[in-house]
Amino acid sequence: MKTAAIICEYNPFHNGHKYHIEQTRKQHGATHIVCVMTGNFTQRGDVALCDKYERAGAALMSGADLVLELPVAFSLASAEYFARGAVHIINSLGCVDMLSFGSETGNDAALKEAAGAVHFALESEAFLDYMKSGMSYPAALKKTVEEYYTSDVVDILTGPNNILGVEYIRALDMAGGTIEPVTVKRYGAAHDSDELDYTISASKLRKMIRNGEDVTRYTDFCSYENYALIERLETAILAKLRTMTKSDFEKLPNGGGGIENRMVKAARTATSLPQLMLMIKSKNFTMSRIRRLILCAFLGITKNDLKSMPSYIRILGMNDRGKEILAASKDCPLPIDTSLSALSKTSDTAGRQARLEERAGNMYALALEKRKPCGTDFTSKPIIIKENN
Repeated sequence: MKTAAIICEYNPFHNGHKYHIEQTRKQHGATHIVCVMTGNFTQRGDVALCDKYERAGAALMSGADLVLELPVAFSLASAEYFARGAVHIINSLGCVDMLSFGSETGNDAALKEAAGAVHFALESEAFLDYMKSGMSYPAALKKTVEEYYTSDVVDILTGPNNILGVEYIRALDMAGGTIEPVTVKRYGAAHDSDELDYTISASKLRKMIRNGEDVTRYTDFCSYENYALIERLETAILAKLRTMTKSDFEKLPNGGGGIENRMVKAARTATSLPQLMLMIKSKNFTMSRIRRLILCAFLGITKNDLKSMPSYIRILGMNDRGKEILAASKDCPLPIDTSLSALSKTSDTAGRQARLEERAGNMYALALEKRKPCGTDFTSKPIIIKENN
């Protein structure tokens, strides 16, 4: 038994994701694969196009064995906390041998060197000075690495998948343990590209689905019969933010730097989501950070919610090999269950995390084309596949 973990969003699941699962088995010898997947909200600061159970089912039908949910506070966090939350779950299982991720470089050694460079840069005075001068986090980090490292290391940190891979490596180092980071070289269209290939970017695929185009060449894993759009939550989001005070905005994760002042003003003036984001935008704040902060404000997620790592492991789906992974995780220090209700009762922190998940599910239900009532996080059943794939 050689178990690999994959941290993912699958928004939506497509050929490139299937290729990654296949190559994790072929290149790295994985016999079992566990996915830690974001739920109904994603790290780019958006609603997931497809329901989490539909995406979990697609992953299981395409080679994954066990799909676990990353709690919403970490799904909507910066890359650092997104990685740390997911790695905490993986590490807690106690039976994972490697963490597999896609990258532009496909070079494990280069990614490990880049992770060391990032760690050094974040501890340096130069990085702090750049941040104090008003630079955004990514810009300050890139500038600092350029000062101390050669161009090949800097180039690694220009690829979005490389950058996330570096954060996974750093999170593994912080967690300790013996999980080995391994990568699969990405092929096909680049991240966020509009290029059409057998594997296209998830962003291009989302655009095509929204436009009613035929996407069966690129993905036939989800039905897309009742997909979600953040625009359907526009009035609810604007209404929530208009009730918030400056103190409320200051409590948001990764706030500070004056962004709370811009959010207060924008919330009281903007009449649409695009206008809201443009009013908050400045050279110091990336758009992805702004989108995440808006959704954290909408869902009531605060910086305190990132002070504790995930306190339970929620199963979204599994097959027979997935059950073998769970059997090998018998000494896991975290409670593991399919029931959010049961998990919510295991500790105070678990109760808080479960309430946020419930709230996220209730709001997501309003973003669907065919709206659903509250409580779907308690009524939805996990995806169980009887036969191995």
